[in-house]
Amino acid sequence: MSITVEQVNLVEAVGYQAGAVVSKTLVDKKVGTITLFAFDKGQGLSEHTAPYDAVVQVIDGEALVTISGSDYQVRTGELIVMPANHPHSLRAETPFKMMLVMIRA
Repeated sequence: MSITVEQVNLVEAVGYQAGAVVSKTLVDKKVGTITLFAFDKGQGLSEHTAPYDAVVQVIDGEALVTISGSDYQVRTGELIVMPANHPHSLRAETPFKMMLVMIRA
């Protein structure tokens, strides 16, 4: 039986772009997604709500994550879980890379 294996360097898989947010989807399945993001300093995601828990793994830099009105500073090597159905947003305090994992359960 043959299998397909993809090995990804999370630091190099998505690059920074001046004044922009860059994303690359690694997995898009019925059960969930894994997406890499690179944010230039000051860029972010506006407040929204997702019907699933979302995990942000910080690959590089620092960001301010706001969940239900509370602010959380996240840095390289940390992760934060954003609970389903709670409004959240994100703003890059420095150039910032993250891996977003959403599990649809």
